[in-house]
Amino acid sequence: MQETVKPHAVYRRRPGYWVAEPSWPSPNIQRETWPLDSGRILKPGQLRNNESSPLTIQSPLSVGLFAGKWCSYSKGPDLPYDQREEDGGSLVFDSEPLDEDLMILGAPKLNLELSANRPVAMIAVRFYDIAKDDKATRVTYGLLNLCHRNSHESPEFLTPGEKVKVTVALNDIAQHFPKGNRLRIAISTSYWPLAWPSPEPVRLTIHPENSILDLPVRIGSAPSDDLIVNFEESEAARGIAATVLNPPHHNWVITRDLAREESTLHVTDNEGTVMLEDIGTEITRSTEEWYRYLLDKFESPNSEVVALRSLKRGDWDIETRTRTVITCNREEFIIHATLDAYEKGRRVFSHTWDRNISRSYI
Repeated sequence: MQETVKPHAVYRRRPGYWVAEPSWPSPNIQRETWPLDSGRILKPGQLRNNESSPLTIQSPLSVGLFAGKWCSYSKGPDLPYDQREEDGGSLVFDSEPLDEDLMILGAPKLNLELSANRPVAMIAVRFYDIAKDDKATRVTYGLLNLCHRNSHESPEFLTPGEKVKVTVALNDIAQHFPKGNRLRIAISTSYWPLAWPSPEPVRLTIHPENSILDLPVRIGSAPSDDLIVNFEESEAARGIAATVLNPPHHNWVITRDLAREESTLHVTDNEGTVMLEDIGTEITRSTEEWYRYLLDKFESPNSEVVALRSLKRGDWDIETRTRTVITCNREEFIIHATLDAYEKGRRVFSHTWDRNISRSYI
């Protein structure tokens, strides 16, 4: 059960504690419905404002630059940053400060009634812990291609302007929200580069009077239930003796070129070079990633990944270099990839791939 933390892209320690349940689904988990209102998350049973009206959102491509990695490797700053910088391009719903501690265990769901002005659209939903100083820590999130609202096997285009009901399942989480903090739901129509944007800008209309947040609230468990969690001392294999020849370097850098109206997320995952002392093998691993887009141009998102792998021992010296670039237009994804292999600095193999993949309901 994770405790509340201030938002950072990297943590040396993430506080929390183990909890235990007698079965799953657990009798200690109660589904609570928190109604949405105009910009508000209401408490269970609280009545909506009779004057609630539809709300709209058309997000810029910048929403998602501070989302962190799809799956964190704990290498450098790859966790979500303070989400207030994302919320300017999102539709936001806040609760009042909590009257008491709240613990959720499981997968929150957001049930929405909405319509879109385009046949292809996506929605990103983020769930936050808002501290007393207003800093926003993302707790969990969920993405849904709205063409898959009824089925992944049989996607369907949206009918522009037609109301539909959708459920966005967020990732499972165990989170302890302290008394006095607030809950926040943020909704956006893009979340680049975690998800490739729709082929054109989309405006969603949300009907809060028919929308609710469904939370798996942990109640009724006795402290003795959690005492049954008794892990033995962890075990691990003995590490391999290695000498660092070139130190690793990991970083995430976001740049904005205002003249070109281009934004770039540059990810460095450089493991450096180490020598395995027992056998004298030098290993080099390095990956660079770039995710770019031009302001308001939904055909502009592109990604580039360059990777190097090298092994050396005595007169044995091999290296591979790869580069993969993905671009798009309204009809296709366009993939260009190269692989080059070297032995003692001489290229011994090279191959190029060019593929076009149809944008099918995405």
